[in-house]
Amino acid sequence: MDLFDKLANRPSPLGPFTSAGYGYYTFPKLEGPLGPEMKFNGKDMVVWSINDYLGVGSNEKIKQIDAEATAKYSLSAPMGARLMTGNSDEHEALEKELAAFVHKEDAQLLNFGYQGIMSVVHALVDRNDYLIYDELSHACIVDGKQLAMADKSVFKHNDIESFKKQLYRAAAKKKDNSSILVVTEGVFGMTGDLGILPEIIKLKEEVPFRLLVDDAHGFGTLGHDGSGTGTQLECQDGIDIYFGTFAKAVALIGAFVASEPRVIQFLKANVRSQIFAKSLPLPIVATARERLKMIRQHPEWREKLWANTLKLREGLIKIGYNVLPSESPVTPVLTQGSTDLCQDIMRILREDHGIFVSGVAYPVVPKGVVLIRLIPTAAHNDAHIEKTLTAFEAIKEFVETEASKISA
Repeated sequence: MDLFDKLANRPSPLGPFTSAGYGYYTFPKLEGPLGPEMKFNGKDMVVWSINDYLGVGSNEKIKQIDAEATAKYSLSAPMGARLMTGNSDEHEALEKELAAFVHKEDAQLLNFGYQGIMSVVHALVDRNDYLIYDELSHACIVDGKQLAMADKSVFKHNDIESFKKQLYRAAAKKKDNSSILVVTEGVFGMTGDLGILPEIIKLKEEVPFRLLVDDAHGFGTLGHDGSGTGTQLECQDGIDIYFGTFAKAVALIGAFVASEPRVIQFLKANVRSQIFAKSLPLPIVATARERLKMIRQHPEWREKLWANTLKLREGLIKIGYNVLPSESPVTPVLTQGSTDLCQDIMRILREDHGIFVSGVAYPVVPKGVVLIRLIPTAAHNDAHIEKTLTAFEAIKEFVETEASKISA
């Protein structure tokens, strides 16, 4: 069978979201300056779908730094992979600053979060090892698991008994040259709940293993100093390998992994997506350093983020919506419903109320369930929140009527 003909009969699992919904439900174009107010299809929107948690991307001083760094270095420099000709003092300085920020000894810059953690997982384990991961781990971890040659097993989401079962199984099978790597998330991005890191770490007392935590949503937003979920849960020292991305709180492309110097030295020589890829451009590195500095200097950004999160969440609960008990700024609203209802909610909020939200239905969440995910940021204000709550109150009867058809 011709490969292209085969692809035509193998549609995306997102189904109608990527076919009839192209340009609206998927691949929408938000236009204008980045921030909580943007345009969609020519209409003004209050936007709750971008992960610029601290409002860094819309900060005027940051925009000026971006322009100056680009003028100074150009987007071309440095050319080549860091292993060859693409290294610089700026890259190494940023790595030191990132390591210090998350309370680790050393760090490695990565060009992309998704690709980076895939390669890190692939590099860390071999065919003699055991890889154990949470069932709700992000797709990048699942893909990294697919690349890894280790024996793989999955535990039920945040279920310590299920984790113990897989850990004890690996411990019973391991040989003298076998190791165990556990991978989970600091913050689970769709639901906003935190990983059970302290419970997992405590089991190191029984079975030796190393823990890798993907803290994409926790980096910059959680902990007294923004250093992430481990700090929030008072167990950062128990995280052996910490992964953070710039795509959320730093509002930039790029990522990093932090650990002991011997581990980082190994990864720099074995993470193939970095060895064989062009170095991060110097303007990106320079502005990342400044953004990290400003995040350290402005704890009030996190305070504003959390104040907005609580106002939005409490308002939705007061109206009568089922808001999942998220422990992060991620605000998931759950209802019964079909893919059609998910699309209807997004469309009505956008067209009738000027509120841009994103939602998912089956197969991202179980069949018969709709999840609308709102991402508050420090750049939102009370007027944005009030307008949004008014809109959700206006559609509540419609949502309840449609949801009742599922349960009937």
